[in-house]
Amino acid sequence: MTSNESLRLDLWLWYARFYKTRSLASRACEKRRIRINGAVVRKASRVIRIGDFVTLPHRGRIKVIRIAALGERRGPASEAVGLYTELAENAAADAPGPQPQERHA
Repeated sequence: MTSNESLRLDLWLWYARFYKTRSLASRACEKRRIRINGAVVRKASRVIRIGDFVTLPHRGRIKVIRIAALGERRGPASEAVGLYTELAENAAADAPGPQPQERHA
């Protein structure tokens, strides 16, 4: 894929296995829990490109990742990790005080 190509954010988050379903990824976007290049995402249809930086909550932590590839399908986990480079992770679980509980659908 060339750098001119783009993909919907919710689809990419599902391809990269950050969410179990595309609808969960869409819901996270609409709840304004995700940022692209520092800007809050308001719609799941927001397009992303290779090189964009995405900040998102994942398993009780805040991850900052750089999009390395767009992908063409939801493949195995070994394929999904090639879609991004993890830059930083904020361990909310390591912070003092009460911890947020994960909700499972």
